[in-house]
Amino acid sequence: MKIKVATWNINSVRLRIDQVIRFLNEQQPDVLGLQEIKCETDLFPSQPFIDAGYKFIEVSGMKGYHGAATVSKLPMERLPTSFCPLEHARHTSTRVIAGDQDFEFHNFYIPAGGDVADPVINDKFKHKLDFLENMRCYFAERFAKGDDQQVLVGDFNIAPHENDVWSHKQLLKVVSHTPLEVSILETLRKTHDFTDCSRLFADDEDKLYSWWSYRGREPMKSNRGRRLDHIWVSPALKPAAEAGGKAAHEIHVPCRIWDAKPSDHVPMTQVLDLSAK
Repeated sequence: MKIKVATWNINSVRLRIDQVIRFLNEQQPDVLGLQEIKCETDLFPSQPFIDAGYKFIEVSGMKGYHGAATVSKLPMERLPTSFCPLEHARHTSTRVIAGDQDFEFHNFYIPAGGDVADPVINDKFKHKLDFLENMRCYFAERFAKGDDQQVLVGDFNIAPHENDVWSHKQLLKVVSHTPLEVSILETLRKTHDFTDCSRLFADDEDKLYSWWSYRGREPMKSNRGRRLDHIWVSPALKPAAEAGGKAAHEIHVPCRIWDAKPSDHVPMTQVLDLSAK
């Protein structure tokens, strides 16, 4: 059985609902993780998703900002997880049922971290590091119980590879690409042998971006991007990600110019062949 998972920081789901539904209709992912939905849970626009075939919906919303939601064609159930030390709505965790198999789908909106990469003087950066520490603790405990096929998606607000940013040297002191953040995230990934699907078949020199600032008149022309968005799979699902080769993963760059008011992020998708072992 092949399934397609997706992630997109939509930067207001109600403002960009037409863009989301267009993406779903064109790409037909089975499961989509949305971040920065910017609405309270009971104000999430569920009906357009249901009409598009995504009748299984889990939302973690709050007033004004943040928020995450997972929509699915496949049955899923909410998992009781807690990652955000300030109890902001920044994640949803679900178990997705795919035929005779299931997998955990963790959808994250990791804090951006502010402008100064110093947790002593910048509470926002400390919040980011604390969130990552909670992820470390959770997955250490989770893997102690075994690997039951896990997918991690979302806006991690960290671009780990030197070619995940437009200029490695110029961004080394910019939050999202500082050595401290990159080290913490990569330690988490490597400790549990998660596969970073964007880099699975990419060459080291490949520039991969999923975010472009709203600043500047033509951000896509200058192409000063960063890859802040991620799809990871646990070792049990690595063969499923490998089975489709490079074509199984896509960063949907054209979505950045679909509309006069796009998200500053673009979606990405990964096909998983669950029959591959």
